[in-house]
Amino acid sequence: MAHQITLISPSTLIAITGMRKKLGEISAAIGRVKLSSVSQQPHVNWNIQRHIPWFGFNNSSTYYYSYGKNNISSVVNVSDGGAVSLPHGWPLEKVSDDEKGSKMKGSSRFFTIGLVAAWYSSNIGVLLLNKYLLSNYGFKYPIFLTMCHMTACSLFSYVAIAWLKVVPMQTIRSRVQFFKISALSLIFCVSVVFGNVSLRYLPVSFNQAIGATTPFFTAIFAYIMTFKREAWLTYFTLVPVVTGVVIASGGEPSFHLFGFIVCVAATAARALKSVLQGILLSSEGEKLNSMNLLLYMAPMAVVFLLPATLIMEENVVGITLALARDDVKIIWYLLFNSALAYFVNLTNFLVTKHTSALTLQVLGNAKGAVAVVVSILIFRNPVSVTGMMGYALTVFGVILYSEAKKRTK
Repeated sequence: MAHQITLISPSTLIAITGMRKKLGEISAAIGRVKLSSVSQQPHVNWNIQRHIPWFGFNNSSTYYYSYGKNNISSVVNVSDGGAVSLPHGWPLEKVSDDEKGSKMKGSSRFFTIGLVAAWYSSNIGVLLLNKYLLSNYGFKYPIFLTMCHMTACSLFSYVAIAWLKVVPMQTIRSRVQFFKISALSLIFCVSVVFGNVSLRYLPVSFNQAIGATTPFFTAIFAYIMTFKREAWLTYFTLVPVVTGVVIASGGEPSFHLFGFIVCVAATAARALKSVLQGILLSSEGEKLNSMNLLLYMAPMAVVFLLPATLIMEENVVGITLALARDDVKIIWYLLFNSALAYFVNLTNFLVTKHTSALTLQVLGNAKGAVAVVVSILIFRNPVSVTGMMGYALTVFGVILYSEAKKRTK
């Protein structure tokens, strides 16, 4: 299969990978030249349009080049049968394995740090913006807000998978699998809607404290539905998780019973969804990565949420448009908030892909603590020492739970 590469300028760096002795078609700055084979000797020069040198290699290699007073440098990976375009006269020398490893490790570290920062920012951002809209701004329509999120997730998921090829598209293979995903989507809707409802009544700090009890509900549902028993040490670590929330509830100045119940229900639904996902999509033919699962769950969620919005939040579209006439910023808030909701899922997938499960757990626990601090600084909600001690105990229990799970595997 031919590869067509366009040379933007003589200084453009191009790496072409293909079958041995086949470069395919190369589009140079002026005209086209076809090369049918790569020389068996390295450092062979073809003068192609404006005398751009091409160096061919018959084995996979890594080369380092530098040139000029500014010490411009880069690392080039050349696959079997590939080629590299360099400005005329640039020297070429082999890079050592240590130098290659340090450069790759450095760039990978910065990339991972950037992903984690994006994940934190999007998670905390959508949480705080939900709180602002539903509580401070007075937009009291959590079901409609959730439907906006799911609509954005539907559109962006399709663009990311079908057009941008972030991950390969996986298809639904049977009617049974479709109904399984529908059930997961319904539970997912309940968890998100209830979580948004709770933000109307509870501060973000207390909402995060309750949300940290997800492992407790996961362990309960796993035992009820699969009869899977954990080690006694694992169950023992759940004691501080629950105790911490009890202490935090008693010391929460803004405690609201209905908000507390709804938030607990949202946390339980989130745990139930994760357990059911492991059960329903356990066979190799039915497993979907999180991005493809979102691609199918999000539009199903819109179908579930639309009638609920029309029935329970009557004339919400008209009210939103009326609000927009007085303050157009509400439209931008909703659009940005919805896009951010998708970005949460995208960055979560990428962080999961580029870090270990243990790292993800540690980052998740720290993320909740960061969200608590940021929300207190922004919304100035009153907190008590007892409440913060309770939340700290819950996070400590979650860390112990993660360690116990790791040891018993």
